[in-house]
Amino acid sequence: MHALLSTAAGGPETLEWTELHDAAPKKGEVRIAVKAAGVNFPDTLIIRDLYQIKPPRPFAPGGEVSGIVDAIGDGVSGFAVGDKVIAMTGFGGFTTHICAQAATCLKMPEGMSFEDAACFVFTYGTSHYALKNRAELKSGETLLILGAAGGVGAAAIELGKAAGARVIAAVSSQDKAEFCTSLGADEAIIYPRDMDRAAQKELSAQIKAAAGPEGVHVAYDAVGGDYAEPVIRSMAWGGRFLVVGFPAGIPAIPLNLTLLKSCQIVGVFWGASIYRDPAGHMQNMSEIFEMYAKGQVQPRISARFPMQDGAQALEMISDRKVLGKVVLLAP
Repeated sequence: MHALLSTAAGGPETLEWTELHDAAPKKGEVRIAVKAAGVNFPDTLIIRDLYQIKPPRPFAPGGEVSGIVDAIGDGVSGFAVGDKVIAMTGFGGFTTHICAQAATCLKMPEGMSFEDAACFVFTYGTSHYALKNRAELKSGETLLILGAAGGVGAAAIELGKAAGARVIAAVSSQDKAEFCTSLGADEAIIYPRDMDRAAQKELSAQIKAAAGPEGVHVAYDAVGGDYAEPVIRSMAWGGRFLVVGFPAGIPAIPLNLTLLKSCQIVGVFWGASIYRDPAGHMQNMSEIFEMYAKGQVQPRISARFPMQDGAQALEMISDRKVLGKVVLLAP
């Protein structure tokens, strides 16, 4: 087996394609012959030691994979050799074979490709949990999505439309705006990459104009930094501001704004939620798989790389050049 390993903290250029001894599944594990691995923003952080999880080195990044079960450890039920599965691994997924806890695996729905499967659970799971469980998004409400062209943002567009919301996508370029409207966004706003005070005021004015007099009922912030405050200034009375990620940095929010708007700032830690509420997670996945079968959601994969070239994929993510998802294909 081979894996793309992080041997020292640093950027994608530090990763090494390495041959390893084949692993045997332990009790409660299945071994998966990996066919595809999804690439997500946390993968760019974990190799720099900037993520909540800090695995001992050497390790491979990669939090979600799809593949075929080729060995089963003791105590595992519900899976058989030959099953097509999706696994949420946290890390370790940029490899040709991985041993994963059976509890983290889902059987792939009929008709789903390995590429779609590897790019599905993290983004749709995060966004469905955020919009359904944390925001309680209702039909007819206005949903604003910061960073709407990325993986979780694009998923939020589709899920927001499926919930009957009016969706405003906020992005950094015209091509990203066009991508978002192609996914169903009702309107797209382009914000500058450098957000000074004047730009903040302009963005807030743009959002208010797009949202109308009532304002934004639910804001999905997958960007953070100086982009957050203009959104909160545009919130509706009783609105819900979802904290999803911080690629632009952790924002400093004047809390008087939440008082004036009587709005909520709501954290979204999907990764922890699946362990705290496994039954709720399974219910959410069942709902999203049903939406996939109906054609309401489908991963938009804009780039594919051989797994050994995964550093290029991580560079794309870091540089915010990705539209939708990027996938690595095992050799």
